Amino acid sequence: MKFKNTFTLALTVLLVCACKTSPFTGKKTLNFISNSQLFPMAFQQYDQFLSENNVITGTPEAEMVKRVGEKIAVAADRYLTALGEPGYLKDYRWEYNLVRDDAINAWCMPGGKIVVYTGILPVTQTEKGLAMVMGHELAHALADHGAQRMSAAQLQQIGAVGVAVAAGGQTQQKQQQIMQLYGVGSQLGGMLPFSRSHETQADEIGIVIAAIAGYDPYEAANLWRRMKAASNGQAPAEIMSTHPSNDSRIANLTAKAPMAVKEAAKFGVTTFK
Repeated sequence: MKFKNTFTLALTVLLVCACKTSPFTGKKTLNFISNSQLFPMAFQQYDQFLSENNVITGTPEAEMVKRVGEKIAVAADRYLTALGEPGYLKDYRWEYNLVRDDAINAWCMPGGKIVVYTGILPVTQTEKGLAMVMGHELAHALADHGAQRMSAAQLQQIGAVGVAVAAGGQTQQKQQQIMQLYGVGSQLGGMLPFSRSHETQADEIGIVIAAIAGYDPYEAANLWRRMKAASNGQAPAEIMSTHPSNDSRIANLTAKAPMAVKEAAKFGVTTFK
């Protein structure tokens, strides 16, 4: 009992001390990991990835990736400054690369290192379509989603230790059942909804930043209509997925586009590509 009380107290202190306020929502977020810890590791992994993959340079598509990335990074800095965070991006090291890969994918590592796969270009189709993708991926980095996911995974592991201790008096078979239930419950009730919320938040931040960069926010919903078509219906049920369904994203982005237009107007952007 003494151990359980100590464990509960330590966990409570950890949760209270490991919160960071989001500049986008003004709310506390779960984050045990600082940028000074995470960024060097991310930069090293990015360089290793580039060394092991076919990076495309000098083509119109590669130049478009860099052009869109630079515009969106500038827009992100303007947006964060307006939110009262003028130094938020001081440790970011922006880089934008096109990599030959048939996967319909793009990503941004913590600290601003972006990769776009050639496989997504037939879906983005245009520069503004690419801007919606890159705005979304950049938003993950700005909102510290990588650090939050790592923190949540650590918390899930700590919870597993607590459950194992609590089940210590049960038979071995009962302990295994309890741990399995914890694993399934923490995944379906915790980790997956947490990931889906990140995707939704990145959609909403990304569409605003893309609009401030001069790209039509109404293109975001069109992009996801094309994403849906490209998936050929091969998508898991939303409750079992790390991402919202295509239909959920289309509806949400359609609803958020007018807000993005209004936000862009605050920066003097009233016409879009």
